[in-house]
This record gives sequence, structure tokens and C-alpha cells, in this order.
Amino acid sequence: MALLNNDKDILPLSSIAELLTAKVRTLKMYEDKGLLPKKTDGKKLYSINDVKIIAFVHYLASAKKINANGIKYITEMLENNMDEKNKADFLDIVETKMEKLSGIDVKDVDII
Repeated sequence: MALLNNDKDILPLSSIAELLTAKVRTLKMYEDKGLLPKKTDGKKLYSINDVKIIAFVHYLASAKKINANGIKYITEMLENNMDEKNKADFLDIVETKMEKLSGIDVKDVDII
């Protein structure tokens, strides 16, 4: 059996919304504001690694109530100042903390 490639773009926003228990409309809003990983191939499919970033963006917007400019600043710092290993380790820590939150703690946001 081949190993999974976490960089392969396979998931549409609707599937990611279901995984995050978020609204597709909310994720499209993040996309419109430039908060999601850029897709240049014309398809709007995302990888498992992209899902981690999208989950982090959703967490910052919904749980921490950070606006779009703040989220852009944070994600740019993450992208520009961390190597891939440290970035992956950081996102794993964030994912662990997010798993401890209940659905009540993280509300879906319509305005960012």
C-alpha cells in the first residue's frame, strides 16, 4: 500500500466545511479575503496540509475573534518565518488544542 501524500489536492471546500463543522459560505468568505492557501491550477481542491491551515484560520476567526488583517499577518508570519518541520509541529499543537474545544466554544462566523 502506498503512503498517503498530504500535499495532493483532493478535497473541495464542502468536504472541509463538513470536517470542521463550519459553513461552506464561511470558508468561501475566507477564500475571498485571501486567507486560504492559494490555488493556481484553477481547481479549488485542497490537500490535508491545507486543511490544517484552513482549520487554523477558522479557529483564529471564530474562537479568537481575530479579523481578516490579523489572520493574514499571523499566517504570513507562519509561512515566511518557519521551516516546514516547525510549521508542521506548530499546526499539530494547534490541532491538539482545537480538538479539546467543544462545538459551543467555536461558533461559525459569517462576518470577518
